[in-house]
Amino acid sequence: MKDNQKGAAPNHVEDDMTLTNRQGHPITNNQNLRTIGNRGPATLENYDFIEKLSHFDRERVPERVVHARGAGAHGYFETYGTVGDEPVSKYTRAKLFQEKGKQTPVFVRFSTVIHGGHSPETLRDPRGFAVKFYTEDGNWDLVGNNIKIFFIRDAIKFPDMIHAFKPDPITNIQDSERFFDFCASSPESFHMVTFIYSPWGIPANYRQMQGSGVNTYKWINSEGEAVLVKYHWEPKQGIKNLTQKEAEEIQAKSFNHATQDLYDAIEKGDYPEWELFVQIMSDEEHPELDFDPLDDTKLWPNDQFPWLPVGKLVLNKNPDDYFTEVEQSAFGTGVLVDGLDFSDDKMLQGRTFSYSDTQRHRIGANYLQLPINAPKKRVATNQSGGMMQYKVDRAPGQNPHINYEPSILGGLQEAEQLATEHKPHVEGNLVRESIDRNDNTKQAGETYRAFEDWEKDELISNLVNDLSKCDPRIQDKMIALAEEADEEYGRRLREGLENANTSGSSMHPLGNKGGENAPRAAEEKGHESEPY
Repeated sequence: MKDNQKGAAPNHVEDDMTLTNRQGHPITNNQNLRTIGNRGPATLENYDFIEKLSHFDRERVPERVVHARGAGAHGYFETYGTVGDEPVSKYTRAKLFQEKGKQTPVFVRFSTVIHGGHSPETLRDPRGFAVKFYTEDGNWDLVGNNIKIFFIRDAIKFPDMIHAFKPDPITNIQDSERFFDFCASSPESFHMVTFIYSPWGIPANYRQMQGSGVNTYKWINSEGEAVLVKYHWEPKQGIKNLTQKEAEEIQAKSFNHATQDLYDAIEKGDYPEWELFVQIMSDEEHPELDFDPLDDTKLWPNDQFPWLPVGKLVLNKNPDDYFTEVEQSAFGTGVLVDGLDFSDDKMLQGRTFSYSDTQRHRIGANYLQLPINAPKKRVATNQSGGMMQYKVDRAPGQNPHINYEPSILGGLQEAEQLATEHKPHVEGNLVRESIDRNDNTKQAGETYRAFEDWEKDELISNLVNDLSKCDPRIQDKMIALAEEADEEYGRRLREGLENANTSGSSMHPLGNKGGENAPRAAEEKGHESEPY
């Protein structure tokens, strides 16, 4: 459009592609500061420059403490209407599962865990697999990892675990001795260590990795009856993992390979798919099992609790803007819809507070008003205020003076509950104790024996490489756990450490071979230059 001031000559030409500032003012010179003479100095009233630079200074929100490095995509979940051969309504009244062929929009974020937003995607690390379902009853977040278990079973240990796995607070370098110091002192972690130090610790990409809800949840039917459930995502593209050597070769070429792989596949129409399976168990303590169903360090054996298909996930659209959609996407384990519920899983209870709390800190109190996080249905609350609020969640016809409930003056009202509420019976003393069935090595031995020979070789090689640089007391504890898990596992680890080269440093990414020599190599290989 042209300047429309009557009788005045236009002072600029503007159309839909014209650059403006945030006030909507057209920018006529985006190349030069306003200065006294063309050499400067600059003047303080450079509004366009100050707006541009001050926004640039604030372009990054605080990184996620964990899962900072991520990639995401849009798609849909299509339900089968059944769980195995049975109607899904037998177990859950959640609407998104009921009708065969029903599609629910989703946004999925994949991630690495420990390192920062631009860290290599080849590092030995769990991978996050978080799915936001925009259901007709509001959002459901299924937040999990690629590995189906976890390092710990009690949420109070989570900050210490992450501190140990993060870079050293003095050197700012990840240190395998710190990692194994925590793990050797927390023997419940040994099953997860067995997975992470095997090729399963480095998925080839995001498309060809599994996902898991990790925690134990509940499904609730219309009668208020509950069952325990575990969620599993299985890639229809197949599963591929990398050895340490292969990962290092890829990292030498690209540290964004998994993000690029996901983006490229969707752009060319090769939409990745996963099938969602659940395992179901009655809502009891199950004393007949040698593990507690609520223990996140344990797998539910699929010969006793078979995987039952319930639907499929398809990713068919890349984000239009990375920051707006991927970086600002926010997930929480407490985000459930009717028909889904929490179990007493102690890790789940802790995550349910932590996940949403960290998003309020990271993006602000109104992070749920951002389009990527907002449900695709009506929202009406009595919450208002806080940084970056851009609307009030007011219902049509709501008395704007009434921001509380209950009220007889035209305020919001409670929804009527039609289905029977789930009312679990809770009884016991308030204690600070570990769960009773806490065998830390049995399933690790089963996992080791299930590995193929090349996976066993890679596991032992990676463990020996890192443990050989650790304090002998840490080595002894890890050997003892391996021996307890499986005779061959323990023997191979012991023999490997007895014959290992102990020189070098533990200050390198997990599993990395020779990384401590990189500073000297850079100096030796560097080409001398004269100053200019």
